[in-house]
Amino acid sequence: MDKNKLWKWLLLGVLVLWSLSLTIPPVDKYDDEGNLVQKGKIQLGIDLKGGSSFMVQVDADDVAKKMVESGVAESVDAVSESKLKSEIKTVQEIAVETIRNRIDALGTAEPEIYPEGDSRIVVRIPGADAQTRAEAKMQIMSDAVLSFKLVHQESEKWVSETVAAGMMPKGYKMGGQDGQGLFLLRDRAAVSDQQHDRAFRENLKRFGSKQADFMLMGDRLRDDSVVYRPVFVERRKQLGGDTIKNAMVDRDQMTGQPQIRLEFDNEGKKEFGKITEANVNRRLGIILDDTLYSAPNINEPILGGTATISGSFTVTEARRLVNVLKAGALPGRVMIVEERTIAPTLGKDSIDSGVKAIIGGGILVLIFMAAYYLVPGFIANLSLIFVLLLLPVGMQVAAGFLGVISNTLEGGTVGLPTLTLYGIAGIVLTVGMAVDANVLTFERMREEWTVGKSISGSINAGYNKAFSTILDANVTTLLTAVILFWQGSGPIRGFAVTLSAGILVSMFIVLVITRLFFNSLADANALKSLKMNSIPGLKSPNFNFLGARKIAAIVSLTIIAATWALFVGKGDKNFGVDFTGGTVTTFKFEQEQPIETIRAELNGAGFTSAQLTPMEEGGEFYLDMRLKAVEGEELDAQQAVMVLDGNPEIVKTDSVGSQVGKELKKSGITAIVFALIGIIIYISIRFEFAFAMGAIIALAHDVLITVGIFCALGNELSMPIIAALLTIVGYSVNDTIVVFDRIREDLKLEKGKSYQEIANLSINQTLSRTVLTSFTTLLTVVVLLAVGGGAVKDFALALTIGIVVGTYSSIFVATPIVLLWHKEEKVK
Repeated sequence: MDKNKLWKWLLLGVLVLWSLSLTIPPVDKYDDEGNLVQKGKIQLGIDLKGGSSFMVQVDADDVAKKMVESGVAESVDAVSESKLKSEIKTVQEIAVETIRNRIDALGTAEPEIYPEGDSRIVVRIPGADAQTRAEAKMQIMSDAVLSFKLVHQESEKWVSETVAAGMMPKGYKMGGQDGQGLFLLRDRAAVSDQQHDRAFRENLKRFGSKQADFMLMGDRLRDDSVVYRPVFVERRKQLGGDTIKNAMVDRDQMTGQPQIRLEFDNEGKKEFGKITEANVNRRLGIILDDTLYSAPNINEPILGGTATISGSFTVTEARRLVNVLKAGALPGRVMIVEERTIAPTLGKDSIDSGVKAIIGGGILVLIFMAAYYLVPGFIANLSLIFVLLLLPVGMQVAAGFLGVISNTLEGGTVGLPTLTLYGIAGIVLTVGMAVDANVLTFERMREEWTVGKSISGSINAGYNKAFSTILDANVTTLLTAVILFWQGSGPIRGFAVTLSAGILVSMFIVLVITRLFFNSLADANALKSLKMNSIPGLKSPNFNFLGARKIAAIVSLTIIAATWALFVGKGDKNFGVDFTGGTVTTFKFEQEQPIETIRAELNGAGFTSAQLTPMEEGGEFYLDMRLKAVEGEELDAQQAVMVLDGNPEIVKTDSVGSQVGKELKKSGITAIVFALIGIIIYISIRFEFAFAMGAIIALAHDVLITVGIFCALGNELSMPIIAALLTIVGYSVNDTIVVFDRIREDLKLEKGKSYQEIANLSINQTLSRTVLTSFTTLLTVVVLLAVGGGAVKDFALALTIGIVVGTYSSIFVATPIVLLWHKEEKVK
């Protein structure tokens, strides 16, 4: 064996061992008591494991206000954009650690918390149930700004005057009076619990128009009811929470009610002593996040360095507040702009369907390749197995490369990306697309063998002639994957990493390792023939495709006009919650529920505009409920459905703010535009501008028809569908470049013929490859369409439409456009 082959075999062995080291053991192992005994190398995303994810954004307005308070600028308008961005970045970095400390205190298993961009934070909590999700949301949203302020000396007088004037804060009503003074009751019909947010509390402070903040202090009575006592508090802060050293849950020795005991650090101890000494016989309000928890009277100076927060909270609420106080205050306010939840049961179903798609699609491709290509087919199957074996190495390399070029790799080692549902879809697609390079090479080898070359000559000539086509086709697909990673986030980036890894690994295996297999067999005289089967009627095709280009143009324009007329007519109904903002909740029922019953329940709860979509999958009944509201109102709507018969269960929730929806729509369009520009530049350099225009118009044709048909079938556009469209762009240009590469080759060989004759000849020469590649890719995608559910089924449907349309356009659209630049031109 020569040294060149030996080094290739050794390289393959090293890569296989490297790949296995990245994946063994693959999953977490637990003992009988549920304790983790061995951590797996493959981490599952929440769409496979179940759980919740939150996209948190730093509030720029709040950061600007704090900059003014700290003296950085005289007013919010005077804050420069560069300084604001810098401060937001600083707040983001501190907030990541603060939120991490808070979430860790909940005891959740392996939460993922990391910054994204310059102002956002991603929080993912695998396996979170409804209670944990609610706790986490509270911990994220709580500012934990603790302050001590004096109750205004005119407070009782102002409260009496306000009540006597018949004024009452919105959301409250008069309750009565006891030994401690006036008290109010909540009016939840006027202001719901979800509306009682930080913005409401901020506005409440201005009630009464006094030179102090109006606040309501909760008080739990003996009958366990909660009343609210009005108090006017001075605006000047006496002491902040940054001097707190420790916080713990305690109980009031007189009432037995839970309370929070605070311990100050040395500086805080001195300051608190001075404040209490100077204000004996006055009340000191203890305020956390604009909520007045208690306002005890200062009977004497408190010099011991401790304070107590008492209020109307339960033990659970007290512990929650202690966790927040221990983790520290956020340096600036944050907002949850996106929230997604998937039940563990739905995650398991996703894993099962994904595995079935990989196995089912893979088996079908292996059977077909062996039956059609015979001995070369078995070698191709072996190469597909190696593609899957080396995919983890490819994913690690791709993740590092994409992280560097997109400036999202923030130090540390590069590991395997978290496996998501769309990562599985990428693997399924990789299985189908990995066949393409083999098919291209085998068809070239067949041509060389047919003209009488030797086994070794046919192998080497086939690979040499197929190389430029494989390179061009894969570079353009890789370009779309890079743009997808750059513009996408979360699971979409995972799909881009998987797609990129599949391209890199399949090119290496086919161009290096599969060729090594063939040459080794040929050198050992073990390969006696390159006999392969052929498609009946396509052995030497001679169809006049370009003669039908006008008819094809009419067909395409008719489909585009019809489907896009429907698209325009539907308006915003074409777009999912990713782009419009709002909340989509998926319920699972044990028995089918009449839609009229569900509608009546929601109407009664005040949600008359809720969009309801019933579904049935595998004998199980589901309901999608879509609301435009995001900020908490979906909880009331969910509760209205949960009281229905059929044992309803929430299996998935997607909440997206309108701002994020606009950004996602913009980034999706930007991704497609940049992909098209990149392809124009690349093809213009590698071929000529006429070819670039042919490819771009064909791609626009494919995207328009795919979107038109997809939405005409009643589906909505979402970020996963944008990922599918970009994949279609890559796949379609792959098909088109194969034809263009043959045209470029035939232009050098076929002298004296017209440009149209040569182009038609090239389409016929590559027809077998076009049909075979589309067929094998469709095998895997159709399996994904058959066994996948929900969003993955939509993803697979878009891919199926796109692959069929892309195959059509590479023949009937791209090349006819090129001919517009070469009318009646003879090749000399």
